[in-house]
Amino acid sequence: MTLLLDTHVWLWWLTDDEALSAAARADIEDLDNQVLVSSISMWEVVIKSQLGKLKVDGDVVAATLSRGITFLPFGVNHAQAVEQLVPLHRDPFDRALLAQAACDGLRFLTADRDLRVYAPGVDVKMVERLEG
Repeated sequence: MTLLLDTHVWLWWLTDDEALSAAARADIEDLDNQVLVSSISMWEVVIKSQLGKLKVDGDVVAATLSRGITFLPFGVNHAQAVEQLVPLHRDPFDRALLAQAACDGLRFLTADRDLRVYAPGVDVKMVERLEG
């Protein structure tokens, strides 16, 4: 199975955050799964860091690649696929990620319950957010 991680899931996994459930961690670390992070997520991290909404330590790109995760480029076909999404969610980062998942037939791992409305058109798998 090929997984596309939502930005927060990627960062939780990368920082070994306790918010990420054991089940989600197992999906990401399952060697039978290909795990992808979108270039859109990197863009989101940069934007939110510049705005002071997010603090990220170290080189997340190098840390991600060293753990065997591949970055998925965002292409014009993905941008066009955004048009196919019903405008139920306004966050442009989430909409871009959902479009990538739909366009490329990827399972999208997220803890954002608001994104469930896009299933079954997008293969959205909810991950538990553990309170800690």
